Amino acid sequence: MSCESPSSAKKFNLERASNFMRQFRDPDSRELKKLSANQFMEVWSHYDGDGNGYIEGTELDGFLREFVSSANFTDISPDAVSDSMLVELKACFMEAYDDNQDGKIDIRELAQLLPMEENFLLLFRFDNPLESSVEFMKIWREYDTDGSGYIEADELKNFLRDLLKEAKKINDVSEDKLIEYTDTMLQVFDSNKDGRLQLSEMAKLLPVKENFLCRQVFKGATKLTKDDIERVFSLYDRDNNGSIENEELRGFLKDLLELVKKDYDAQDLLEFEETILQGVEYSSEGKISRKQLTMILLALAKHNQEEEASTP
Repeated sequence: MSCESPSSAKKFNLERASNFMRQFRDPDSRELKKLSANQFMEVWSHYDGDGNGYIEGTELDGFLREFVSSANFTDISPDAVSDSMLVELKACFMEAYDDNQDGKIDIRELAQLLPMEENFLLLFRFDNPLESSVEFMKIWREYDTDGSGYIEADELKNFLRDLLKEAKKINDVSEDKLIEYTDTMLQVFDSNKDGRLQLSEMAKLLPVKENFLCRQVFKGATKLTKDDIERVFSLYDRDNNGSIENEELRGFLKDLLELVKKDYDAQDLLEFEETILQGVEYSSEGKISRKQLTMILLALAKHNQEEEASTP
């Protein structure tokens, strides 16, 4: 029987409660236990306090303090990690896990760091990110089966089932597990909490290797050369038929829209398509030529230059 005074017991429990990560460690070995999809979601929601899709700033400091101090065999407060220790820890930690080196942890990076159910982890591990947004738009059209402009829960479940099939893991996953995975992925990526994924939310779940239009060459820093235009054109003209159309066009417009809008849906893309194409003497055939692409890219570079000039 413990002889602790009520006040020290209270302090002990408070400290224990303040370290969220401790519950996920084995009490004997202090190793992290494998997290289920729901537990992973709990960790993510707890540390991404502002719900912006990143663990950063004070959230990241809190996570690192608790992550380290929870490994201790005795209950110590996360504050036991000194500021200088935290600086050193953060440097090592970010070098190991901050893949895109943006100084914050996103959902995918956290998934690499925590031990998780293997099948659930697979849903975060795309060994080959999509080559371009053209591929993304093809997948979008394939799974938005009702053409609503959103990926609803049942459509997302079909997408995740096919991902696991591709990884030859679908036989290991029961229907109940698949539903749990779908619910968790919805909670993680459905930023506006409307119970479905819009274009920008699905784009976070299914990342493209690079938005080519984010490169410095398109930001007005240098003149666009014929080679630059040709590179962009061939990136989107996937079937090499000399024009950008259908999913190719939508992939290009998605990349363009991403430069000006963080959250966007299928309706935004449609309106953006009309606005952009009206400005380049768009033909009713739904295609753009090299000449039209050049006009759009020059307008983009000019817009970026003006923005930079107006920024104090």
